[in-house]
Amino acid sequence: MKRLLLIIALVGLSGLGQNLSAQQSQSQSTPGQPDSMPQQQQNDATNPQQSARSFEGRIAKSGGDLVLRENSTQAAYKLDDQNKARQFEGKNVKVMATVDASTKTLHVIDITPVTTE
Repeated sequence: MKRLLLIIALVGLSGLGQNLSAQQSQSQSTPGQPDSMPQQQQNDATNPQQSARSFEGRIAKSGGDLVLRENSTQAAYKLDDQNKARQFEGKNVKVMATVDASTKTLHVIDITPVTTE
């Protein structure tokens, strides 16, 4: 009888261990889970297929590089395409780009002038 109870207890505990292991694996691979968000955000910073967004501001020199000084936040972003940015130096522009938050660099897709009225 004791042997039977021991076998039942061991089978139950091993099933519980497998269930917890499966839940842990699932929460690590499912985006949107609260405990997996930091990993997802870290991947976004290095993901080259990020969504592009627009930034509005003025292109100016900072050190030896051209940067976009964003109107709304006054944050300065280095522009990775210096040749494309050069023709807009000192002008208000709209830049379509992806951002590398770790280096504050905009990966430029397009730059268009903004007319002020």
